[in-house]
Amino acid sequence: MSRKGNKPLKIPTGTTIEINENDILVKGSLGTLVVPYTKALLEIKQTQEGIEIIRRDNEKRSNIMQGTIGSNLLNAIKGVTLGFTKKLKIVGVGYKAILSGEILEVHAGYFGSGPRRVQIPKNLKVTVPSQTEIVIFGFDKQLVGEFTAKIRDIRRPEPYKGKGIMYSDEIIIRKVGKTAEGGKKAK
Repeated sequence: MSRKGNKPLKIPTGTTIEINENDILVKGSLGTLVVPYTKALLEIKQTQEGIEIIRRDNEKRSNIMQGTIGSNLLNAIKGVTLGFTKKLKIVGVGYKAILSGEILEVHAGYFGSGPRRVQIPKNLKVTVPSQTEIVIFGFDKQLVGEFTAKIRDIRRPEPYKGKGIMYSDEIIIRKVGKTAEGGKKAK
C-alpha cells in the first residue's frame, strides 16, 4: 500500500483545486499547474481534510500511481504557494555567469567558441547575485530541475581540480592525480 497516497493532502489557504475528468488544476498565488491522472485507476475526492486519492482496485499499477499522483499533487500545491529554488555555484579561473535580459551567458572555459548562451523559460526567474552564483526560482518543480541540470551540463564538475558548475550543496569527491602515486616505484 502507498503510504504517501493514503494520506489526505492538506490545501493551504489561497490555493484552489479543481478536479476535472483526467487532470487536477492547482491555482495559487505564484501560478497555475495541471497534474494529469488516470481515471481508470484512481478516484480523486475533495473532502474537509483535503484531497483524497483512492485506488479503484488493489493492483500493483494502481498502488504505484496512487503514490506518484500524491507526490505530484503535493509538489504542485507547494509550488504554487511557496515555489522552488535551486542554486548553482561556478568554480574555476575565468568561469562566470552573466544575465542579460532573458539570456544567461555562461563562460565556462570554452575558449575557442566563447560563452554558452541559454534562453530562460518564461515561468522561471533567474538571478545572478555574483558572477559565480546562479539562483533559479519557479513554481514548477520539474521545470526548475530540468533547467538547472541543463545549465550544470554546460561544464560538469571534474574530480581532479573541482572546477565546473555544481549545485551549491554538492560535494565533489576529489581524486588523487597521477603524480601522487607515480612517484612511488616498486622495487
